Amino acid sequence: MSPLHASLWPPFPPDFRASGILAHVTSLPSDRSIGDFGPSARQWIDVLQAAGQTWWQILPLGPVGDGDSPYCSPSSFAANELLISPDDLIEDGLLQPGNCDETALATDSVDYAAVLPFRRRLVSDAWRGFAARASVDLRAAFEAFCCDQCHWLDDYALFCALKARYGGRSYLEWPSELVRRDSGVVDAARRQLAPQCERIRFGQFLAFRQIGRLKDYAHAKGVHLLGDLPFYVSSESSDVWAEPQLFRLDERRRPLFVAGVPPDYFSAAGQLWGNPVYDWEALRRTGYRWWIDRLRALLAQFDMVRLDHFRAFAAGWHVPAGSATAQPGSWVAGPGADFFTAAQAAIGRLPFVAEDLGVITPDVVALRDRFGLPGMRVLQFAFDGSSDNPHLPANYGRNAVVYTGTHDNSTSRGWFESLPEWLREKVWKSLQRPPTTCAGAASALIEAAWCSSAALAIAPLQDLLNLGDEARMNRPGEPEGNWRWRCTPAMLTPGIWQRLRNLTVASSRACEVEDKRTLLGKGPDIDQPGSPRPTPL
Repeated sequence: MSPLHASLWPPFPPDFRASGILAHVTSLPSDRSIGDFGPSARQWIDVLQAAGQTWWQILPLGPVGDGDSPYCSPSSFAANELLISPDDLIEDGLLQPGNCDETALATDSVDYAAVLPFRRRLVSDAWRGFAARASVDLRAAFEAFCCDQCHWLDDYALFCALKARYGGRSYLEWPSELVRRDSGVVDAARRQLAPQCERIRFGQFLAFRQIGRLKDYAHAKGVHLLGDLPFYVSSESSDVWAEPQLFRLDERRRPLFVAGVPPDYFSAAGQLWGNPVYDWEALRRTGYRWWIDRLRALLAQFDMVRLDHFRAFAAGWHVPAGSATAQPGSWVAGPGADFFTAAQAAIGRLPFVAEDLGVITPDVVALRDRFGLPGMRVLQFAFDGSSDNPHLPANYGRNAVVYTGTHDNSTSRGWFESLPEWLREKVWKSLQRPPTTCAGAASALIEAAWCSSAALAIAPLQDLLNLGDEARMNRPGEPEGNWRWRCTPAMLTPGIWQRLRNLTVASSRACEVEDKRTLLGKGPDIDQPGSPRPTPL
């Protein structure tokens, strides 16, 4: 059977059972300074295929914002130029090999401060190469891209060019006529900054072209891509500058309310994110055009998309601007079923995963289930002692995606090491396994996820590698030092993938591939699942 069943979603079809790995593109191993869309990504897909995995989950691919976060991007539509592959630009004849030497940059973690100027220079070099020697076909492809994407690309290019002109300052500090987008002033800026804008469009063209190639390569290998859509946008984004009427702003274009979540067990003050909130009535009057454009853009790149902070479609926590904490906020109704009905009419299908974590009320569950969207289950949240905990495998429905942990959690080994001894014993008892060392926790959670009834099982790469808290991707609430983790080639030993395939076959989640020995390396016959109980990782 086809592992995708795209026309049938949602919910997951009855015969759908699959698995995959969560690893951001930046984390992929290579001798480059950052993982990218080139050879390292294709090699990663090869190994996933050989290990019987049919899904690769990726974090948002937009340009990073404050703290290098992919969830705080200056655009909902743009791609991250840092992920453009120099190797593929060389193959396209746009760069010379001698211009791409990254040996002075670190490869065991991502140093954004060093990577950013280097990769931007490479794209500028490629732009000069394009001007000098691009083929007729490549020029035509660039022109077509600019035409197809003009609904967001022109404003994004001008926003970036103006940002550079004004020394990186907030757009709210630009001349007031630019903040208000007075048509004559904006048109004059487009003319004055035309060369800079064209270079920015070209960078987006390269990134989108490589993303499209990567998706085609993945499909040829039977691997499908699961993307991620942040619910809110950055206050410092081309989206808010270009479409202020879609957000709740005052006459000076400053937010009236900002997003967050209320106080809960984990935070007495709640979380204050600071993003501007949507004017859902204004969006409704447009038929949710901008939001549906966002969905279409991601579905051109991915086979399925995780909807971050799904609960805000039912109701979001709005905090008056200027509040010191999230405590003064209140719940404000979101667009609910009206939005998803409009999206379904426009797109024809809803291949989305609802990130239904946090404070989930009955209206959120009803909205998710009305449209058949699979929810998320996270094993690290399962062991509070409550028999009705929705994250316990015994309580899963089929229409769910189970994770050992997410990019916001510690690694499973790090999480387990932080538990008191009595809770560790409870975890082993819940998993029906004899107690063992902390080193066995990650493999136990992966086995529990793969053997569960959830249609799709996902593990972060760090859990597959059994790494500790030092390999954590993000620490929510800490604005610096996140998103840097990288896998090194030495970590990906053949035995890891052989054991994963054994488990995947035994849990009936495997795809069939040829030449698995060649891809995974020498070792035991990886087609044999071994004992009836899956081989521990």
